[in-house]
Amino acid sequence: MRYFKYILILTCLWSTAFAQQADSVLTLQQCIDIAIKNNLTVHKSELQMETDRIYWKQARENMLPTLNGNIDHTINNGRSQNADLTYVNSQITNANYNLSSNLVLFNGLSLVNSIKQTSLAYQAGKMDYQQAKNDISLNVITTYLQVLDNEDQFAQAKTQLEVSNKQLERNEILNKEGNIAPQTLYDLRGTAANDKLNIINTRNAIYAAKLNLLQIMNVPFNKEVKLARLNATELPGLYAQTSAQVYSNAINDLALVKAAELRVQSAEKGVRVASGNLYPTLSFNGGVNTQYSSGSRGSYSDQFRGNYSNGLGIGLSIPILNAFRSRNRVSLAKIVLQDAKYTNDATKIQLKQNVEQAYVNMTSAYERYQVLGDQVAAYAESFRIAEVRFNEGDLNSVDYLVAKGNLDRAKTGLINARYDYFIRTKILDYYQGKLAL
Repeated sequence: MRYFKYILILTCLWSTAFAQQADSVLTLQQCIDIAIKNNLTVHKSELQMETDRIYWKQARENMLPTLNGNIDHTINNGRSQNADLTYVNSQITNANYNLSSNLVLFNGLSLVNSIKQTSLAYQAGKMDYQQAKNDISLNVITTYLQVLDNEDQFAQAKTQLEVSNKQLERNEILNKEGNIAPQTLYDLRGTAANDKLNIINTRNAIYAAKLNLLQIMNVPFNKEVKLARLNATELPGLYAQTSAQVYSNAINDLALVKAAELRVQSAEKGVRVASGNLYPTLSFNGGVNTQYSSGSRGSYSDQFRGNYSNGLGIGLSIPILNAFRSRNRVSLAKIVLQDAKYTNDATKIQLKQNVEQAYVNMTSAYERYQVLGDQVAAYAESFRIAEVRFNEGDLNSVDYLVAKGNLDRAKTGLINARYDYFIRTKILDYYQGKLAL
């Protein structure tokens, strides 16, 4: 019960701390750091990496000699043999003390190859851990940019409403003076209401994007959390690398690919480890021993010193027939190796397909971004002319609202295209193992 109280207290403290932090502005790097710290998948990957490290540590320590002690005390009643090999019919206490050591000198290099196998597995575990952090970083970056995208959409919606309200105020006066048709006023009122609806929708989109971001960060939702804006220098230009260059960099640098390759190398060493068990094992051993018996002459201390013995030896164990376990282990190790090779090949094939698709998406997003930039410039000038003519009474409300709607949609599309292209570039950076913030 006390344990759950502690959890409740810590949860409350964390919620309070984040609520206070939400009053300040969170940067992209802070969001990534929080997400990595709180993500359970990252933590599980870290635990697996630590497990692999311990296996590697144990493989190295298997090269050390063993040292074991044994103490045996028995009480015998009735006819029994004491330490001087005579028989007595009484209760006798016997004690035996033994200290032994063994060192493997050669076992088909299984111990050496086991060190290499577990070392490579540990390196693969580190790559998996890095990949887990990269995955969560990419999720945070894309969701962070979606929040900024929706915030820009919200700002654009407010600008649209301001323009509509100014025209509505002006035409309210003209309507009172009878200088415009009533339909014009109602058209402008409908447009202003539509702009208000856009504000509501874009504000809700901000909240939804923030919810996604904070869920990825595994922190309590707070719709008022503020995110730092990106500098103009951080906004993307034309992506520098080609699709082939991105794939080449990904093969060399992406943690996911490195992990798959390291596991192939580890499995190759695993085959050698299993093959080593087919060879004889040569070992060096030694030990010391002493004993005591209450049925023998002499005190405990005298017998303990007087019965002391030691020995050294070399042993050779030759595997002849052990239900074919060793050969089957070799066969299983080869299957593990082939499976690792298939996984490595499949990883590279899937990576190439993903890179090609991501590059096509990035190129399309960039072209859309460029075209929409030109479209905004054209519609801005068209709307400027239409507004002048509308204010002078040379243009009806329908044509004016068409010009305004064209500009509003173009600006909204440009904002979307801009962030869409930015996200696409981050995905390509991710594949190259270099997520720039």
